[in-house]
Amino acid sequence: MPDQEAKDGLLVGDDGKSRCWWHGGKPDYLAYHDNEWGTPISDDQILFQKICLEGFQSGLSWYTILRKRENFRAAFANFDIDKVAAFTEADVERCLLDEGIVRHRKKIESTINNAKRAQEMRSEFGSLAAYFWAHEPKSEDRPTNFTFEDLRVLGKTETSTRVSKDLKKRGWSFVGPTTVYAFMQAMGMVNDHVEGCICREKIEEARAAFIRPLKSAG
Repeated sequence: MPDQEAKDGLLVGDDGKSRCWWHGGKPDYLAYHDNEWGTPISDDQILFQKICLEGFQSGLSWYTILRKRENFRAAFANFDIDKVAAFTEADVERCLLDEGIVRHRKKIESTINNAKRAQEMRSEFGSLAAYFWAHEPKSEDRPTNFTFEDLRVLGKTETSTRVSKDLKKRGWSFVGPTTVYAFMQAMGMVNDHVEGCICREKIEEARAAFIRPLKSAG
């Protein structure tokens, strides 16, 4: 990374616009940065997919997972919570033979386990979205001007540590504080596009317009 990029965390593209450096100019990674990362989400199926894929990322790069994402969707019934919760040992073995995904038994079994825990969470809170968005950090707990230096020290936070502990108590797995924070970034609970990135203001506007889901009264 050139010194200027390391200093401000920005990469100027062929279009002359500045973006967070981490997409590295790769077309698929660039599209993910511009169109997905940080956009606030309340769809349970997408949230489940994101937290599972962040778990699969553990020890790997996100780009590795991104390139395999369609294969993961095919292997795990598009991350339909009820369908994945019903997976059997035969499905585990099927996934272990699937060269298109990360063939890690514990992570595959974790995805099935977490689907069952997600069903329990929906019963308690009405939705996964209601549970996760209830943990959104307050604005005063976030940096005022989000810089590259801020991002470098935010591998995990008090919020992600607290959520991680609670998820583990509920029986979830592969949900450590760093994994949870990456999930929070991806789902738009926080806006970690650095200052100067063309997406930062767009995500701020999306978060301002986003209607936070509430726990079901039932």
